Amino acid sequence: MKKYAALALALASASAGYAQDAGGFRIGVKAGATYSNLSGDNVTQITGSNYNSEIGSYKLGYNAGLSFSLPVSSDGFFSIAPELLYNRKGYEIQSTQKSGLPAGVAKVETEQQRVLHYLDVPVLAKINAGGLFFELGPQVSYLFGSKVKQQTTTKYTNGDKDKVEDNSGFLDYTGATRDEADKSDLAQFDIAGVAGLGYMTEGGLSLGLRYARGFNSVIDTKDADNEPKAFNNAFTLQVGYLLPLGK
Repeated sequence: MKKYAALALALASASAGYAQDAGGFRIGVKAGATYSNLSGDNVTQITGSNYNSEIGSYKLGYNAGLSFSLPVSSDGFFSIAPELLYNRKGYEIQSTQKSGLPAGVAKVETEQQRVLHYLDVPVLAKINAGGLFFELGPQVSYLFGSKVKQQTTTKYTNGDKDKVEDNSGFLDYTGATRDEADKSDLAQFDIAGVAGLGYMTEGGLSLGLRYARGFNSVIDTKDADNEPKAFNNAFTLQVGYLLPLGK
């Protein structure tokens, strides 16, 4: 993520003062933070107990990739903005146990994260109004792997503490790195609705905030009679830079 942000800033500095053709085709880069979780009536089928889907319990990740601007109006007011992004989504669970512990143990804190590795392809209609922009449209996502991370901290009454980490290896759902794909309880494809807003300078440097809500259940339902309800939710805050093409 850092190298994409550094590239965007370097390109912005090099092109300072260079006026762009607002209606021309442009290509660029984006990178930023992702704040995500799962929600739905059946989400505990994936997460297990102690899961909290409130916004304060979202998982922090990141995203990076390519962006494009395809003009629809000659003045640049309306455009189509497709993107190809790598996005680390998922969820986390934090729990604290204070009772039923051995003598000398004050409490046990557990933090579990499941990182979901997605390729996102949003195709957004974009309105550009004097630097401000508004975007809306669909997004198709492909889940190609996951990883589970867990940290258990035991705190003792004498003030000491122990930390134990248990990180599983990357599970490849595509089979590209193994003879066979790892089996998963999750669906590989998701379709979401995306809405966002932000600001872009004439030089092509932008800052945007968007929200994506999944419409397909992330639970693999091919063998289920009724579709369990569990959906991706993700906020992203992105820094972007559109290269000066078409001038």
